[in-house]
Parts: sequence; C-alpha cells; structure tokens
Amino acid sequence: MDGIGRRARAAARVLALSSDAARAAALKAMAVRVRAGAAAILAANAADVAAMKAHGQIASFIDRGTLDPARLEAIAAALEAIAGLPDPVGTVIAAWERPNGLKIERVRTPLGVIGVIYESRPNVTADAAGLCLRAGNAVILRGGSDVLATSLAIHACLVQGLEDAGLPGDAVQLVPVADRAAVGLMLQGLGGTVDVIVPRGGKSLVARVQAEARVPVFAHLEGICHVFVDRAADLDMAKAIVVNAKMRRTGICGAAETLLVDRAVAGTHLVPLLQALAAAGCRIRGDAAVCAAFPAAEPATEDDWSTEYLDAVISVAVVDGLDAAIAHIEHYGSHHTDAIVTDDAAAAGRFQREVDSAIVLHNASTQFADGGEFGMGAEIGIATGRMHARGPVGVEQLTSFKYRVHGNGQTRP
Repeated sequence: MDGIGRRARAAARVLALSSDAARAAALKAMAVRVRAGAAAILAANAADVAAMKAHGQIASFIDRGTLDPARLEAIAAALEAIAGLPDPVGTVIAAWERPNGLKIERVRTPLGVIGVIYESRPNVTADAAGLCLRAGNAVILRGGSDVLATSLAIHACLVQGLEDAGLPGDAVQLVPVADRAAVGLMLQGLGGTVDVIVPRGGKSLVARVQAEARVPVFAHLEGICHVFVDRAADLDMAKAIVVNAKMRRTGICGAAETLLVDRAVAGTHLVPLLQALAAAGCRIRGDAAVCAAFPAAEPATEDDWSTEYLDAVISVAVVDGLDAAIAHIEHYGSHHTDAIVTDDAAAAGRFQREVDSAIVLHNASTQFADGGEFGMGAEIGIATGRMHARGPVGVEQLTSFKYRVHGNGQTRP
C-alpha cells in the first residue's frame, strides 16, 4: 500500500503538468481498451455475479454489480463523454486588480491523489478513474470484494489506455486485494500521499470512513430521498414520477425511500399512487391514514422513516401540507435528494428554498441525482456535506485552486 501511494504521488505530478489534449486522448484510449476487453470483463463479471448469488447476496446488490454488453458500452461511452468535458485545470475562476496595481487571479488546480473506496459497482472503477484523470489527479481505487475480478479486468484496460496515450499507468491504481486492512491504511493517508478520500457505498462503509479518515472526505452517509406530492400536483405526473423515483433502480442512492402525500389530495391521489407502486412490485409501509386507505400496506415503524431500503420497499405518510412535508424531511432526511410534485410555482419555490438537501427537484424524479444526468459526464459520488463539494462530485469538484498574483515591482509598506 505504501508503494501504491508513492507511485500515485509521482504520477499525480506528471498529470498536473500534462496538457488537456493528452488527458483527453488518454480517456478516449481507455474507452477503446474497455471495448476491446469486453469479453474478458464480462467473463470476470459472470464469475463475480455467480459468487454473489451463491453467497445469498440480495437482488439489489446483485443488480448493482452486474454488467451486460449495454452497461459495459455505457462505461466506455462515459469515458468518452468525460474526455469531451471542458478542461478545468488552469481555468481562471475570478480575477481582480488591487488599487496598488497587483493583478490577482484564482485558478483551478488538481487536488493531487484521490482515494476512492467503493462497493459493488464495477462502473465506478472507470467513472472515478476518468473523472480524476480529467481533473489532472491520480487515483487509488479500492473496490468491493464482490466484484474484485470485474474491477481488475476493467482496471487493466484503463492502464493500457493511459500508456497508449503516453501517460503513466500508475495514475490509476487499484488495490488488488479484498483485505479490509487496506481501507484502514488508505484512511490514514498512506504516509501523506493521499489528499482526499471519496467513499461510495453503504452506511457502514461511509460511517467507517468518516470516523477513521485522517484526510478530508467527500461523502454522504445515506440517501434517504423523499417525494412530496403537493395539493396542486397533477395525478398522472405524480404517478409517473413516484414510480420512477422508487422503482427504476431501487439500489441507487437517488432512489426515493419515502413518499409524502398532502392530506388535501389524499382522497384523490393517495390510492392511485399506491396502486401504481404496488403494480410495479413495490411493498408499502404506511402510517395510519395510508393503512386505512390501502389495506395491503404494512404499518410503518418509527425506524422506517429513516431507513434507506435500497430495495422495492417505500414508506408512505399523509402530511398536513407543505410545512409538514418540509418538517418531515428536515427531521428524517439525509440532505441528499428530495423532490416536490406540484403545479404551484410558489409552493415549489418554498420547497426548493427551505429543504436543505444537496439536490432539490421540482416535477422530476429523484433518480436524476446523478452526475451524468447533470451533464458532468459522470460522477465520483454525491456529497451531502457543506465544505468544498456538494451534490454530484464531478470534474470541477475534483479541483482546488491557487492564487496567481502579477505585479510590476510592488513592495508592501
């Protein structure tokens, strides 16, 4: 692990001084190599998926770890999309001149070496590598043991692409073992070679990272995402959004975990919404009003309102209007992603202003909580903190800045 850190630090220096064209060419070459290595990657993934099934892993985690030709093509396409993003390195964020004639610029610079610790999502291997590279950073990847063979196969393609473009293969490194001690060493900073840690995974992983890290962390602990159906919501739109927000992919952090329905429209909207969810295969855990209106619902416990199911389960409550919905989200939410469905612009404005989450949507599914959907090419994670990065962590969020000061002989009196 110490050697990985040292090699990453050396490669980071080369990347920081590399040209936009060189980094873009490397990303395109990585995409070419991923496509060329499709057979090996899919074979490794089939073995990983078989092992997950044999060990009784839940369906949502198996889905997250499964690749097929379409998902693999999406990985390659994401690398190409990242290559097409504007180069953030060297961008002048702000510039001004002082009365004494000094000209000051704030300029984006790479962070350095980024450690990414993630679970059963093989696409993160490429997404994280691509985003870090685009911003001039080296990256140390520590993927989940469930898909280690898949990640190793993808990583081999990424290294080949880097070398094809004349950049050091050490710029993207993958911890080749599943030993949890490797995570602890990364969290300690590998002798000062790691500048920031980004965890992507379940609550236990992120909690450990936040508790043990000795370097800065970009993270979210949980994705307890809400959809609030306001009294001015169009029913057909609400049904489409709610079902998509919950059921499109249940195992992602942007999946809705709680549905809140305004009591003013519970008589017209509640049962159709629950029927649509049930027809899509979702189990419903509801408060007293929900259970009374929809006997198939299970009574919700207090814990349900703060549970990230990552499965085809949703908690549902009837609330007394916008104020109660905002209060519920503030009490139980995780400041990740929350949505309101309404045709009332004033209600939407209040919701987006007062809900303190990284992403707040109006009339759209919470499943849009994704860097790719934001036009960032991809994301390395969703940050729910308030320092440096918040929301999808894309290329710009993987930079720091420095000040360039231009003078013509000024001295300070």
